[in-house]
Amino acid sequence: MRHELELSIKAAVKELFAVEIDVELTRPDERFGDFATNIALVMASRVGQSPRTIADALAAKLKLNLADKVANISVVAPGFINLTLKDECLAQMLDVETAKPLSDQMVIVEYSDPNPFKPLHAGHLYTTLVGDTIARLVERAGAKTVRINYGGDVGLHVGKSLWAIIKQFNGELPDKLQEIPEEDKPIWLGERYVEGNNAYEDNETARAEIIDLNKRIYQLHIDNDHDSPLARLYFTCREWSYDYFQILYKQLEVIPFDRYISESEVIPVGIAAVEEQLSKGVYQKSNGAVVFFGEKAGLHTRVFITAEGLPTYETKDVGLSLTKWRDYHFDKSIIITANEQTQYMAVVIASMKLFAPEPAERTRHLTHGVVKLKGGVKMSSRYGNIVTALQILESARAAGAESGTNPSEETILAAVKYTFAKNRIGADIIYDPKESIALEGNSGPYLQYAHARARSILAKAGGQVEIDLTDLETDERVLLRKITQFTEAVDRAVAELMPHHICTYLYELAQIFNAFYESNRVIGDSRQAVRLKLVNHYAQTLHNGLELLGITAPERL
Repeated sequence: MRHELELSIKAAVKELFAVEIDVELTRPDERFGDFATNIALVMASRVGQSPRTIADALAAKLKLNLADKVANISVVAPGFINLTLKDECLAQMLDVETAKPLSDQMVIVEYSDPNPFKPLHAGHLYTTLVGDTIARLVERAGAKTVRINYGGDVGLHVGKSLWAIIKQFNGELPDKLQEIPEEDKPIWLGERYVEGNNAYEDNETARAEIIDLNKRIYQLHIDNDHDSPLARLYFTCREWSYDYFQILYKQLEVIPFDRYISESEVIPVGIAAVEEQLSKGVYQKSNGAVVFFGEKAGLHTRVFITAEGLPTYETKDVGLSLTKWRDYHFDKSIIITANEQTQYMAVVIASMKLFAPEPAERTRHLTHGVVKLKGGVKMSSRYGNIVTALQILESARAAGAESGTNPSEETILAAVKYTFAKNRIGADIIYDPKESIALEGNSGPYLQYAHARARSILAKAGGQVEIDLTDLETDERVLLRKITQFTEAVDRAVAELMPHHICTYLYELAQIFNAFYESNRVIGDSRQAVRLKLVNHYAQTLHNGLELLGITAPERL
């Protein structure tokens, strides 16, 4: 319907003013109508008439052309045209599907990206949950979506962890790993990383030993060594991390990843590319290291291969991007990381534009802020003074228990997922467990309750009578109008890759329904059939929106 109206207005403009121009309708405040256009203001300078004169002429023409669809057309100074649809035409918008702008496109979404051997912090939880929603959005938009998880299975953090393990075992003794209880493995690994990191920062001897161990770990991959004591320590602990990631993803109820790409896999690709481009002048030597002088692109200089000959994160990301391009030849590649990587990734992409422009230009980097717990909640010292992923989840459970509601695990997940999704991507997030778990206010549990409440009304009615939505009362029309805006909220979320638009819409929809239900009886009213149909559409819209956020819409709470 919206598109039909836009085409009709475009045709009227061409007929009256001989101007070919695209028209885009907006949603005005409800008291002005269902749609509005500022086309008269846009055209004024082109046709040499006042916006009001143009708008009046167009309104008169549209009243004739759209008499079967539009109940009222009005002009508001200085030249806005407002249109109010007939009830039956507004109801037709319930069947409109969201746009498919990514049809036939291959879109890679890379998110989560936890590093084995390290504890998962709250940022990993954020990218996992919001990344899952963004992947759902691009899939909804018609894309063939590939979910990628990338992790650092080599690097200094691995050296730190293994150094601490070797110190605790008094040698490279992989058989002693059997002494670690299954349920303690993730915590035990995280604690070893903290020990190694502290030693690296505070002890020169330990620092030198960790650097040397880091080189040996790289050599394991070069030599394809899986049998030496160090290799057995390394690969066993890496597998512990991978197993734990899978357990956590299952608990979070995110859609499974299509592929996990490790740093060790992409390093050879990255090194080969950097060394080749070094000979061509893209990268240059500086104090024994290979660097990219980003100043020429308005950025800064970064090292890609150290003076010791080790690849940095930059080279690994070059290898990752080229691996994605080789294997998927994507139309878009979306990467979600923390804000601190903004400039870093900009340098990597700028360097790649000089020798691999297609994958570089098709890559979009989304960044988010730091996730913090409200009220200065003590950070986890056992994990090196960070807020962990598990700490966020546990805080929600604790808040639920304290409230006396004893929420289910699906409600706990709804609380965390919705809190992350409702904030615009980019800013820091202050996670308030009590607010997130509340059954009132802008929260995931509130929307779950709203859905369950609507389903309860439908269940009590025992069935519906098929009826057209015409001759609606004011409150009924207000609710219908809001329900029809769902596709627009989804389209905007897809276009901007911003899930918070869906959250804002769902919360506003629930509030409008609550106001409707407080003032209008449903079951037993003479208008029961019409109102039950509206309730059904409302419940289905909530369900569809929550599903895009990865949140369960329960039938009852």
